[in-house]
Amino acid sequence: MCGIVGAVSNRNIVPVLVQGLQRLEYRGYDSCGVAIHSASLRPDTANSGLRRARSTARVMELMAQVEADAIEGATGIAHTRWATHGAPVVHNAHPHFSHGRGSDIQAGRVALVHNGIIENHDELRASLEAKGYVFRSQTDTEVIAHLVDSCYNGDLFDAVKACVLQLRGAYAIAVIHVDEPMRMVGARAGSPLIVGAGQGETFLASDAMALAGVTDQIVYLQEGDVVDVQAGKFWVVDSHHKPVTRVVQTVLAHSGAAELGPYRHYMQKEIFEQPRAVADTLEGIEGIVPELFGDGAFGVFRQIDKVLILACGTSYYSGCVAKYWIEAIAKLPCSVEIASEYRYRDSVPDNKTLVVTISQSGETADTLAALRHAQSLGMAHTLTICNVASSAMVRECKLSYVTRAGVEIGVASTKAFTTQLVGLFLLTLSLAQTKGHLSEPAEAAALKALRHLPSALQAVLALEPAIISWSEEFASKENALFLGRGAHYPIAMEGALKLKEITYIHAEAYAAGELKHGPLALVTSAMPVVTVAPNDTLLEKLKSNMHEVRARGGMLYVLADADTHIQTSEGVNVIRMPENYGDLSPILHVVALQLLAYHTACARGTDVDKPRNLAKSVTVE
Repeated sequence: MCGIVGAVSNRNIVPVLVQGLQRLEYRGYDSCGVAIHSASLRPDTANSGLRRARSTARVMELMAQVEADAIEGATGIAHTRWATHGAPVVHNAHPHFSHGRGSDIQAGRVALVHNGIIENHDELRASLEAKGYVFRSQTDTEVIAHLVDSCYNGDLFDAVKACVLQLRGAYAIAVIHVDEPMRMVGARAGSPLIVGAGQGETFLASDAMALAGVTDQIVYLQEGDVVDVQAGKFWVVDSHHKPVTRVVQTVLAHSGAAELGPYRHYMQKEIFEQPRAVADTLEGIEGIVPELFGDGAFGVFRQIDKVLILACGTSYYSGCVAKYWIEAIAKLPCSVEIASEYRYRDSVPDNKTLVVTISQSGETADTLAALRHAQSLGMAHTLTICNVASSAMVRECKLSYVTRAGVEIGVASTKAFTTQLVGLFLLTLSLAQTKGHLSEPAEAAALKALRHLPSALQAVLALEPAIISWSEEFASKENALFLGRGAHYPIAMEGALKLKEITYIHAEAYAAGELKHGPLALVTSAMPVVTVAPNDTLLEKLKSNMHEVRARGGMLYVLADADTHIQTSEGVNVIRMPENYGDLSPILHVVALQLLAYHTACARGTDVDKPRNLAKSVTVE
């Protein structure tokens, strides 16, 4: 969830490090910092050594601090943090120093940045304190810095290799040492870390986007790797500390993805990018074939007789929509589990199950762990729907469908969600075809609907002015209910999640039929009730639920298909959706809910792209 950038070069690398942090700030923004080795650029400088700047403000403030302090160097590490251990205050911000043993030692010896969580940090802290190390933070990261120092005997690479053998948990680290000004060492286990190969300079980062415009030559480190980084060269050892060669790939991480253009926030930009993102995700698809999901997909689909979907957060809700599709269209039993729950409970494995993971980043820690748990139980048929082709999720699943949403900066997911739904609908059609449940006319109709989907999304975006008027009423509320039925119930859940994520309004979603089983007690004139009302087989049931709300004085805000005959009246506010879209209707309705959350957040003045306590990529448990 945090961001790492590091470099060894022959130039002042500080501007590159800070620019990289700006591109990674969406991954964590509780604090940020940079540490450099001043002797790496000017060896004869008086008082040369490790220098550091840290801030609990945004990266722009850190940049001003760095300039004011004239911090320069050719070797350095930088970090943007989402707090896990210790409050978001300066002394807990990365990079962390080890000053050696004894409280009287002031000069930093080791500087380290870290993504992840060290599970055995308490016992390591006690051991290090017994050796004379003084801790200046509440973080698990400072434990690693002191541990590296305790293992150091003149060679930083050897010290890090010895250190990681003692760590339990997840980590990606970048380390520099005062005695080795032109060297940096990195290591990873459970958290992503890449090497960027430049001309006469080498980089480490948690995300290729951090290096956009600097290098497109990327090496994805594997689980347990330790890397020795020097200017223009690097060496890697694997989890057994045996030398290995990792493939250099050309990765185009466009820096333009981080530019706002005419939009007020990244979230707004990404909402309006959805027609293009869906079109890109569907590009090149002329027909429904299992091979859309990789070689061997037909054989796998023939063997399986049920589907298990594992995901977290917004991705979990996309899986809940897919359950309705898979069971109705492909006629296969489908269960959807929250990944963090599945991995810790006793379940009944079945080797004829297709295990489907869903993740925007492909690095979601709980989803990866749930996938590995399923594999350990003998469920070998695995498939992922993911937005990052080079991610661990794609590498570890036999089959995959890579969506083309592009980089998503806003913490509250929008275009990643809708493209996930597109990928899951294609999976549904492919499974149905393999099982003999998709006729040629049905396939043709589905493809026609998919191709029209970008235009249909544009029509929903055109509803923005009406949604803004709703948002002005929502801005003063502190609670809201969302109702849906069938495949639109998960859309109601996603709408409630979006509202609570970025507006801090308490919002809950219910299957509308559950109203009389408890939630109706909450309904008053002060409680807005958002209702997703497509024209489907459950419409009349939903109308009855709406009458229950009105009878208790509740205020209804209804997203209704044009042919539902639901009219605006006292206590009933209606926005008419442009068209009924059948099975794909959830994709249209969720965009309206995204706009409602976005504009309500704007009206309340919250930090839309960086909501409190949240970060983009959840790479820790």
